[in-house]
Amino acid sequence: MNKTLIVLLLSLIIPFTGFPQKQVLYKQVDTTKLFLEVYIPKDFNQLQKYPAIIFFFGGGWNGGSTAQFEPQARYFSERGLVSFLVDYRVKSRNNTSQFESLKDAKSAIRFIREHADEFHIDPTKIIASGGSAGGHLAAASATITQYNDPNDNLSVSCIPQALVLFNPVIDNGPGGYGYERIDEAYKSFSPLHNLKSGAPPTIFFLGTSDHLIPVETGKYYQKVMERIKSRCDLHLYEEQKHGFFNYRNFDYYKDTLMKADKFLQSLGYLDETPVVKIE
Repeated sequence: MNKTLIVLLLSLIIPFTGFPQKQVLYKQVDTTKLFLEVYIPKDFNQLQKYPAIIFFFGGGWNGGSTAQFEPQARYFSERGLVSFLVDYRVKSRNNTSQFESLKDAKSAIRFIREHADEFHIDPTKIIASGGSAGGHLAAASATITQYNDPNDNLSVSCIPQALVLFNPVIDNGPGGYGYERIDEAYKSFSPLHNLKSGAPPTIFFLGTSDHLIPVETGKYYQKVMERIKSRCDLHLYEEQKHGFFNYRNFDYYKDTLMKADKFLQSLGYLDETPVVKIE
């Protein structure tokens, strides 16, 4: 039995509490170990298969922390999803590029899906979510075919069934975010430039005063999604800036959470109950 699976099994022996279990090692690159934090539904039933939601933090592929989406992960675990916070390589800590960040995001989704039985999740109901560059990773996992880690089990799909995106970096082309670092690789890296039939249903939150993601970019993404007959619910927040959805902006945190909840209900991933107080 490999070390990764041992860590996984040991972590899941701990009684389910709704708080993160021991961190689960999903990947190791040289001496760098990458972990998942797992939040389990409060009334967990080992005979049941739950939908899963996977969060990727923002930070321009340069930094950031899994703590960013901890409030959302706690909420959705109480609502009945198995929630994951994913650590991935970033430039400030690992001296890596955005391409390694995407490889890690795909590795995390593959690992979770491959170990669906141990996590008690339904591998056909996986939601990817993230903010800013983390939103890029979530969207790119669904749209980008390149940047796969050859050490992964590539027979396991990294494509989620739904996306919950918070001011995501979805345009890396000329004039888009990160183009000066990515250059012509945007053609194989930018979600906007790789949308195709079958793209997962998406909810997209964006502030109208976001200095990194123009409103027109969000509207065009929605238009392309509709053109390929995929759902994209775009919610614009007047005069709000980048990161407006974070917990410190409680009113917007609550509103985006409620809208994401309704979106997931519409897909059949959540029921109306249990009602969870957002606090």
